[in-house]
Amino acid sequence: VQLQASGGGLVQTGGSLRLSCAASDRSLHENAIAEYAMGWFRQAPGKEREFISALSWVGSQKYYADSVKGRFTISRDNAKNIMYLQMNSLRPEDTAVYYCVADRAPPRTTGWPVDGYWGQGTLVTVSS
Repeated sequence: VQLQASGGGLVQTGGSLRLSCAASDRSLHENAIAEYAMGWFRQAPGKEREFISALSWVGSQKYYADSVKGRFTISRDNAKNIMYLQMNSLRPEDTAVYYCVADRAPPRTTGWPVDGYWGQGTLVTVSS
């Protein structure tokens, strides 16, 4: 599975951004990415990578880190093989490189992904 994250940039405190993660898997049939749970992690300078959000294959189960609940919304369009992260009310502490991930294992807030595929990351910078 190949993942391509995009949509990062520089935004002021309180602003919004929408990240996208385009997925493809040449070894499988069309729309097979729907068989994967997908999610977002982020890594700030000098910190460990942390879980942000994830959703199940059909998007019916969604998980969020406490730090982003009520501000971030995850969604996916399996027909287009794209996952989104709508980020509102951004704060300076949201500044990080954001990575998308896909895994066949069911999503959860810890211990996931089990054996996932990672995108290259997109930088989000929130100025104060």
